[in-house]
Amino acid sequence: MKPADIRAMSADQLTDEIAKLKKEQFNLRFQKATGQLEKTSRVKEVRRDIARIKTIARQKAAEAKV
Repeated sequence: MKPADIRAMSADQLTDEIAKLKKEQFNLRFQKATGQLEKTSRVKEVRRDIARIKTIARQKAAEAKV
C-alpha cells in the first residue's frame, strides 16, 4: 500500500484497514505455523503496511491538534 493512498483515507477508513490487516496477519501466522504458507514475503509486507498506516494516522492526529 502506498503512502499517498493511505493519506487520502479518513480516520475511520484507516482504523478499518488496520483491523483488516491485523486479521490477515493472524491468518498468515497461523498458516506459517501449520506449514501452509506459500508466500512468506507477505508476512513482512503486512507488518510494514500496519506500521505505515499507524504512522500516518498519528501524523494526521498531530496535525489536527495543532
